[in-house]
Amino acid sequence: MYKKETMANGLRIVSHQMPSRQSLALGIWIAVGGRYETAANKGISHFLEHMLFKGTARYSCRKIKESIEGIGGSINGFTSEEATCFLVKIPAGYLKVALEILSDMVLEPALKQADIDKERTVILEEIKMYRDLPQSYVYELLDRLLWPNHPLGMPVIGTVESVGKIDRDSLSIFRRNYYTPSNIVISLAGAFDYQKFRNYVARIFGKENAKEKSTFQNVVQNQEGPGLDILPKDTEQTHLALGFHSLPREHPLKYALSMLHIILGANMSSRLFHELRENHGLAYEIGSALKRYQETGAFLVHAGIDNHKVIPAIKLILKELKKTTEKLVSYDEFKRAKDFYAGQLMLTLEDTLEHMLWIGESTTTLNKTYSLHDVIAQINKVDKEQIRNTARMIFREDKLNVALIGPLNSREKDIAKVLRFA
Repeated sequence: MYKKETMANGLRIVSHQMPSRQSLALGIWIAVGGRYETAANKGISHFLEHMLFKGTARYSCRKIKESIEGIGGSINGFTSEEATCFLVKIPAGYLKVALEILSDMVLEPALKQADIDKERTVILEEIKMYRDLPQSYVYELLDRLLWPNHPLGMPVIGTVESVGKIDRDSLSIFRRNYYTPSNIVISLAGAFDYQKFRNYVARIFGKENAKEKSTFQNVVQNQEGPGLDILPKDTEQTHLALGFHSLPREHPLKYALSMLHIILGANMSSRLFHELRENHGLAYEIGSALKRYQETGAFLVHAGIDNHKVIPAIKLILKELKKTTEKLVSYDEFKRAKDFYAGQLMLTLEDTLEHMLWIGESTTTLNKTYSLHDVIAQINKVDKEQIRNTARMIFREDKLNVALIGPLNSREKDIAKVLRFA
């Protein structure tokens, strides 16, 4: 279904023909992100991502945007823990233009000192913005509990201190070290001529020399009891992020984990939404999420809670999680979760941009691609016992961490008592 090719210098290409579409989505992925950094240079991947939009030897910052938006397309980028991506979605027929612009950004960024100084100020303001948003900052507190003294426990955007020290030399060295062919994946989805695309890529990237693929510091899990971090703040509601150490990307139970997430908190039919919001009125916003990395992961529950109902809300969340370790889910709930998983994936993969992201991320982080047919076949193999076994592996007291932001002065002891979950 997907065409994959590795060039002589290690650069990988993955593509998917969607001939009935009138759009193309192109991504250049770099296998580097927040977890490849240290406390001293934290945020450098994100800083460099920003800088690549500021101009190259051939294209000014304005020309980059005008060249894509002027043909009706969109251009963007993002940095995660394990990858950085530069992407466009354009009308079919403009592939060459888009590839030339994105590749020039990646290979020939100007990195002008004046632009670095201005963008540092922008990023420092972005850090302050997240600090002022408790619903965002609470995740930073939780990550610190989950992965203390490790890059995964530090914000991708960096800190005021680390971003303040990043200079042109460090950006240039970082780019040379990580923006190498063996770390690059080019993904494409839509209507295109593969041979022309392949020739464009070979002409642009073929001269780049091969280097070894970069590595990162693995996580060592040694948590022995529940973790709690409370940031007292005069807010109208208490913001909660609760997390358990979970499964890595390629764990055999990864599909059972996804179904557990759907059953507990992925939609308005989920148990947590129904119990906390509909039945008890304890929260307006409530749900779950998954973080998956190459050798670790996390199962998260997030909520905005009435300041006077924090302890009852935490108790009810833990009660609902524990139920999944004790009883098998019902047949109706099990079937709805499978159908939701398959249906959402089908709808997502109809879009060229989402399909490009789907194949690009898995190739970059795992060097694997999965078709819709592959995933649905695996979903259909999941049984109710596997879901319960997954819950038992994850929902344990020694894997639990809770971060809270709100007016909770002198409540720490009372909240800590509730975390005795086992």
